[in-house]
This record gives sequence, C-alpha cells and structure tokens, in this order.
Amino acid sequence: MNLKKQYIANVERYSKEEALYLRCGWSGVKLPKISLGFWHNFGYDNPYERQRELAHYAFDHGITHFDLANNYGPPYGAAEENFGKMMDEDFRPYRDELFIATKAGYDMWEGPYGNWGSRKYLMSSLDQSLKRMRLDYVDLFYSHRYDPETPLEETLQALVDIVKQGKALYVGVSRWPLKALKRAKEYLAARDVPLLIYQGRLNLIDREPQEEGILDYCADNGIGFISFSPLAQGLLTDKYLNGIPADSRMTHSAYLKPDALTPELLAQLREMSDKAKAEGSTLADKALRWVLEQRGVTSVLVGISKTEQMERNLRAVLN
Repeated sequence: MNLKKQYIANVERYSKEEALYLRCGWSGVKLPKISLGFWHNFGYDNPYERQRELAHYAFDHGITHFDLANNYGPPYGAAEENFGKMMDEDFRPYRDELFIATKAGYDMWEGPYGNWGSRKYLMSSLDQSLKRMRLDYVDLFYSHRYDPETPLEETLQALVDIVKQGKALYVGVSRWPLKALKRAKEYLAARDVPLLIYQGRLNLIDREPQEEGILDYCADNGIGFISFSPLAQGLLTDKYLNGIPADSRMTHSAYLKPDALTPELLAQLREMSDKAKAEGSTLADKALRWVLEQRGVTSVLVGISKTEQMERNLRAVLN
C-alpha cells in the first residue's frame, strides 16, 4: 500500500517574518515579498508530486500567498484542481495562514458567457473555482483583465457582491488601464469594498505600469501592487545569454517564443548581466530587487519548476 507521508509545515516558516512581509497598501494584509504563481508548472503536464514539493517548499519558507486563475493549466482549470488536492492532502490545517487568490477574465469556456467581465461570467467562474480548489472562499478575487465592452459598473458591482456574499475577502484588478483603475477605486470604496491590489507586469524591460502612472496612483491611494513576470519569464536570468537551452520555457511555452530574444534585447540583457556581476550579484537577483524597490510595490509573483529557484529568489530579496 502506497500511503503518502503526512505534510507537516516547517515550524520555523515565519522566522524571517519582519524581513519577508510588506503591507499591502492601506490594508491589514501583509504579503510576502515573493509570492508563488501557479500560471506555469501546475497543470496536468507536470507531475503532481513535483507540484506538491514546490508548494511545500514555498510555504515552509513563509510564502503564504498562492496566486491562481480559472484558466491556469493546461488544460483550463487544472492548476486549481491540483491545488484543491493539495488543500485536502496538505494545507487544510493551515488554511487560515494562506492567502489564496484566483481570477476570471480570460477565456474559460465556450459561448458568450465564458470570457471577459460580465456579472454572469465572473460569478459563475468563481463558483467553479471554489469547487475546483475545494474552498468555501478565496482571500482575493481579481478581475483578470479590463473589458472594454461590458459596462464598468457591472463588473465592479459583481466584485462588490462577491465580497458581500462571503466568497472573497478582498478584490483586485489586473491589467486595467489607469482611467478604469481610478473608477474602480472610487466605485468600490463608495460601497465599502476597498480595492486591495493591482496586478500588472513590471520588470526591468517592461515598465508600462510605472510609465502609465499606475504605480504612483496605487501608492498615493493605498492600493497594493503585485508584479507578475518580474523576471520576464526567465529572460532576466542568465539562462538565455548564450543561446536557448533545450529544456527552457522558450522551447515549449506558448507565451515565450524564440523570436522574443532579438539581437537588441540580447545585447541589453548581457549588458545588465555584466553590471550585476560587477556589483557582486546576478541578473535575476538584481531584477527581483529592482521591482521590489519601486514605489508602491508589495510583492512579486514567481513561477518555479525547481525548489532551488525559490531558494535563490528568497536569498535575493532577504539579503
């Protein structure tokens, strides 16, 4: 009989609490500087036991924030289903220590109600997500992207009602333009549902949220900011400086294609890497620290395939 060993979390997981956590805007929530993203490596194309190992390692080192979405996989829903198994097998005793987020906004199922930002889609999607994750509520629910066709008030009122129904403790928005972000903050605050956090792509080679004024607006108005792709899906590491490794994300991911590594970008990456080495650091460490040093940033989301990657990330932001 093959019985799984019961998971018992590391008793010293909060030993670096003061150095690891940052307050999220003007809220009572603190998030770890490094958060675990389930975008990659948590679908059915990766062994479940390896996923458990990654999640265990993260939580054992104080990473309390797990970031998911309805369509993370592959296939869609797989990451949430795998996390649901982990909840029952490993994390149920630690539920109140975890800060679990999911999202809806990208395509999830066929037909006119399985995408974007309608009330029907957001509420139906969250109900499905809760079933897959085997949870009564999530700590944070996002509108995953701005919908230019659905009335903004419809999307925002759905977020208000989701909180009022107890299905999410907090709400956030991801990849919304500044004008819509301002309206979201005002609408939600008027209904006693503060906007907790904004999620956007921010890294050394993509500074759009900073250039658009989103970071400053979040900092000035008590909204947290969490960066996804802080390492530009691995471009801001030493991995691609001398070619494309056979086992790299660029060789098999639909989101990072070989043509992204232009000669101009490669030269830029090599220059940044040389500067990091001259400072006694690495490109990846410098990239992570840079994001966290920006005004208003609360946390960075990292996707890992090996525990050693999380170990290096934590070392970079804690030292």
